[in-house]
Parts: sequence; structure tokens; C-alpha cells
Amino acid sequence: MARARNRRILPLLVRFLLIQMVLFFHHLSALATEMDVASRQTVVVGGDRDYPPYEFLDKNGQPAGYNVDLTRAIADVMGMKVEFRFGGWSEMRNALLEGSVGVLEGISFSEDRTKTLSFSPPHTIINHAIFARKDTAPVSTIEELRGKEIVVFRDGIMHDYLVSLGFSQNLVMTETPADALRLLASGKHDYAVLAMLPGMYIIREHKLSNLTPVAKSISTQRYCYAVKKGNEELLARFNEGLAILKKTGQYQEIYDRWLGVLGPPKVAWEKVVWYGVIVLGPLLLILAGTVVWSRTLQKRVAQRTNELAQEVVERKRALDELKLHQDKLIQADKMASLGILVAGVAHEINNPNGLILLNMPILREVYQDAEEILEAHYQHQGDFTLGGLPYSRMRDEVPHLLEEMQDGAHRIKRIVEELKDFTRQDTSAAVDPVDFNAVVRAAVRLVDSSLRSSTNRFTAQYASSLPPVLGNSQRIEQVVVNLILNACQALPDLERAINLTTFYDEAAGTVVLVLADEGLGIAPEHLAHLTDPFFTTKRESGGTGLGLSVSATIVKEHNGTLEFASAPGVGTTVTLSLPVSNTENLLKHRATEQRSN
Repeated sequence: MARARNRRILPLLVRFLLIQMVLFFHHLSALATEMDVASRQTVVVGGDRDYPPYEFLDKNGQPAGYNVDLTRAIADVMGMKVEFRFGGWSEMRNALLEGSVGVLEGISFSEDRTKTLSFSPPHTIINHAIFARKDTAPVSTIEELRGKEIVVFRDGIMHDYLVSLGFSQNLVMTETPADALRLLASGKHDYAVLAMLPGMYIIREHKLSNLTPVAKSISTQRYCYAVKKGNEELLARFNEGLAILKKTGQYQEIYDRWLGVLGPPKVAWEKVVWYGVIVLGPLLLILAGTVVWSRTLQKRVAQRTNELAQEVVERKRALDELKLHQDKLIQADKMASLGILVAGVAHEINNPNGLILLNMPILREVYQDAEEILEAHYQHQGDFTLGGLPYSRMRDEVPHLLEEMQDGAHRIKRIVEELKDFTRQDTSAAVDPVDFNAVVRAAVRLVDSSLRSSTNRFTAQYASSLPPVLGNSQRIEQVVVNLILNACQALPDLERAINLTTFYDEAAGTVVLVLADEGLGIAPEHLAHLTDPFFTTKRESGGTGLGLSVSATIVKEHNGTLEFASAPGVGTTVTLSLPVSNTENLLKHRATEQRSN
């Protein structure tokens, strides 16, 4: 009886254990899903509810327009999750400054706005126009609006611009561009100033047939993404996505769809029928021939079916293996594409920058020749406007501006050359003597913008008369660039320092670079994995885990060492050591030191 009872209890016990295991694994799956959703932080994107065709709420109350499609495409290519929040323009600007909105997808650049905001490169250019009723006297410049009543929408770039020109008392404020044009169409006030394309769009959609643009290009503004200062990391992700869209052609498709034309052309039905006959006739003949040919292929298809089925099974197995590494491969491919993009952009920048360097001396000579005439006019006629500003100010500013432009063009040329050197692929063996200090200085110049945006306290001390190392200068420079960029990314604010030092360790026969930052530091359990391929603690901010892995490989190829020391909350110190070239060079180095002493 006991054995019979045990035989009845055993199946029940096994069934109970299986049910518990199923419930346990279901709980683990649900928990993993919740953690994955929580890890994808949503970026709140702010926009103007009534600024067509750039951004607006459609008839269903959903965000639409050029800016919206562009933002969605960037989010898709960068793997971000975005949430649109639309409202009045003033409300959205305040929301960005207060932090309830992470990024504005469409805002015109101005120097005054850079005090509180950081801007992306422009994703389009907006021309602004003067609108008037058809029975109003036309004007061609802003200066002709003095003494007139001008309608603008509050806190827009034209509001700021007209206030800077002294039109404050003449301005009539509205909350949206549509309100401004409706107010003008009703017979109130004299003129309205706003962007050309939104103005024409609103006139067409609201049938404001008594309005027309009388001056179509009074001001050209750069239209960008913007974040609150201090949130440059988010802006960098949008910049990267925008660059990828321009390279792949998606940006041009979005631009043409919304901004290429104001309205679709009308097509005559007669032409539609005629072209239909021309196109469909040959297509029907081709279709008939295809049907006949397809019957002859049916037997061959049947013969290949079993072979294809086997291939599908094999490909599915290979696909399952590839999916295990999909995230890592996608990120690595993205970084490789960006390297190609940087090289291409560097080449494209050289051509227009060469024109700037060629034309700037001519412009300076032109201004010097015209300066005597302008000065004489100023002395006899009094002050006048030149480029929208008083001549009394511009006569001091123009030479300074020309000088700054030429200096900037030279700086662009130098940076582009260094970018080309940095991105040039060179896998040759390390056989050349390298001036280590020169390589480190070149790397510092290359990441100058990252250093200036990350810290106010960067110092570099270069030892004199370092002996040469045997290696590849570009690959050593790549290592130094990666180390400096990692130090920049570790700093929580601009007051934390980065210190760089080079020296010669005679006992070890190596030249040494020590890079110390006052950043967040590295957890002890992560130190041993810093050079592992694809290991990163910055995955959510775009880290690939390739920089230090590649750097460690390059250092190993040069028979050097790369060491890390870190304390969380205190900072990290990286020590790069490379062996000197050979005994002969070492003796020359010592002789040089003795002569200098």
C-alpha cells in the first residue's frame, strides 16, 4: 500500500515543481522587461503648436511638420525615445530653461541666446519677410518701417531683432504667427514681420487673400536644435543623428517633402490619361511575356524548393548566432561610418575654406579702399546705417571682423589637416622614430574644443629633449586622443581639472605620459575590464567600449604599457609608457641634455 501511495504522490510532486519553475521564469522575464523599459529614458522635445510647415498640431491634435519628421528620424537612427510637447512659443522657451523640456527642435540662433542655450549646427536656413495688405504702400527694407505699427509674435527671433534695432515702441505682440497675419488682414496696424515660408503657408491655409509679402528677404537666420547650457551631451546625440541623416539622404527627403515646394502642382487629367497609355501599353506587353516565361520556370522552381528550404534552415541558424552580437556590431559599424564621415567632411570643408582664405585679403583691400569714402560721408552727412548697424560702430568693428574671419579660416585649415591625419588609415609596422611630445601636442590641438567645453583648468607640462620612440605617430596620437576624450567625459563640471605631463624614465628606458583628471572615477570592479572589447559604463550615452580596447592593442603593438589608477569621486590617472627607439638615439639624447646644461 505504501508503494502504491508513493506512486500516486510522485507525479503530483513533479507537476507541482514544474508549475513553480514556470512561474519563476515568467517572473524573471517580466522583471527583465521592466528594467529594459526603465533604462530607455525619454527625451522631451518641445515645439511651437502653430508654426507651419516647420512644426504645428494637425487637425487631430498630433505634432506634425518638417521639424517633427526630422526629430523622429534622428531618434530612430540614434536609438532614442522621444516625447513631443507642443505649446505657445514663449511657453516652450521657458519650459526649456526650467528643465521640463530637454530640447527645442526649431529655434533661430543668435549670440544673445547663447548666454543660456547651446545650439546645434543649423538644419535649415529661414528667410524672413515683411507682409502687408495689398492696398498698403510697399516697403523694401526694415528702416522704412520706422514710425509704423509692426505686428510680430512674442519672443520670436524677429521680436528680438527689431527690439535690438530700437523698434520697441512700434511693436504689436501676438502669441502665434497666424494671429499676427489675421490681425493684419483685419485692417489693423501697418505691417507684419515673420518667416517667409510660414507666412505664405498661413495665408494659403486661412485664405488671407488681401495679404502679400512686400519684402521677401530682410533677414536670414540659422534654424537649429537647442538645449539648455550644461546639457551638451544630449545635443551631441542630436548632432550625430543629424549628420548621419544628411549622409544617408534621409534629411534631403524630409526637407523636400515639407520645404521643397509650398504646394503640389496641378496636373491636367488629359496628360494623366495620355501618359498612362504610353506607359501602360508597353507594360501590358511585358506582363504578357512575363506570364509565358513564368510557366517555363515553374518546374525549375519546384526543383529548387527543397534546396532553398535547406538553405533557409542554415541561414536561420546563422541569423540566430548573429543576433547574439547584433547590438555590438551595429554600434561598431556606426563608429566606422562616422570615421568615414569625418574624413569626407574634412575634405569637403577644405574647398570652401580655401576660397575664404583666397578672398579675405581682397575683401580687406576693398574695405580699405572704400573706408576713405565712407569716412568722408560720415563727416559731412552724419552717422548712417551700414549692415544694419551704425557706421560709427562698424568702422571699428569691420577690420576686427575681417581679421577674426581670416584667423578663423586658418584655424579651420589646421584642424581639418589634423582631422585628415587622424582619420587616415595606416596599418604599417611601427618602424619610424617618433617625437613623442610633438604627437601629444597634436592630439591636444585635435581635441581642443572638447577640452574647452569640459574644463576651465587644463594644464600640460612637456619634458624637454625627450628621446624618440619607435612607432607609428598616427596610431600613438589615436591613443592619446582616446585618453583625453575619456578624461573630458568623466568631468561633472567645468571647475574639475585635467593635468597632462610627459617625462623620460631613464631607469626603465621609456618615455611616459601621465594624464590625471578630477572626474567621477572608476569603480574598483570595473578597473580590470577597462580594455576589454565592448566593455563600457557609458552605453546609455553612446559609448561603444572600443576606444580603450583599440588603444590597449596599439600600445601592445609598440611594446608599451597602459596603466589605470582610480578612486570613485576623486579622479583617474592613466600612465602610458613607450620604450625609447634604440641605444644610438638614447646616447644622442644624453649628449643633447649635456649641451643644454
